[in-house]
Amino acid sequence: MKRRFALIAASMLLPLCLCMSCKQSSKKEAKAEEPAVTETVAEEDLDLKYAADLLKKGEVAPAFTLKDPQDKEVSLGDLKGKYVVLDFWASWCPDCRKDVPKMKELKEKYASDRIAFVGISFDTDKDQWEGFIKENGMDWIHVSPMIKWKESQVSQDYKVNWIPSMYLVDPEGKVVFGTVVLDKLEKALASL
Repeated sequence: MKRRFALIAASMLLPLCLCMSCKQSSKKEAKAEEPAVTETVAEEDLDLKYAADLLKKGEVAPAFTLKDPQDKEVSLGDLKGKYVVLDFWASWCPDCRKDVPKMKELKEKYASDRIAFVGISFDTDKDQWEGFIKENGMDWIHVSPMIKWKESQVSQDYKVNWIPSMYLVDPEGKVVFGTVVLDKLEKALASL
């Protein structure tokens, strides 16, 4: 009789255990998928978080005149009539450094007589800035105020609260858009 009771109890508990095991497995699978969803949401929200204060579409891009590594003055006005990519960065910035290969790729693909690329650096050490440009083959226009990021007039004028930050300026000197996401810049360039 005890054996019979044990068999009946086991046969009733087995499906219950299997069912609970399935639920645990489903929860683990759902948790395994969560990071991908979270990463996508985080990536999509980067502009909401870091680019919220950037100049808006249609605003006039503020004029600037800054020096390149050879101490030659370069002005945004010099590029009027072209689309201009403004890349605010610094050689000491990990995210900026990470974006260099992609920015080089975009420059190679899109730079033309219609589209210019300008790197605006917040480096304060000229030798370090110039060395980084050379070492990484960044062969487009580079300028710098040689003043700390938050203290520079150009960062204030363009409301740069995070680097890297990028703008696309149209041939009339108006902002097409600002972003901190390089893939968004690529899509905008592809649409020109």
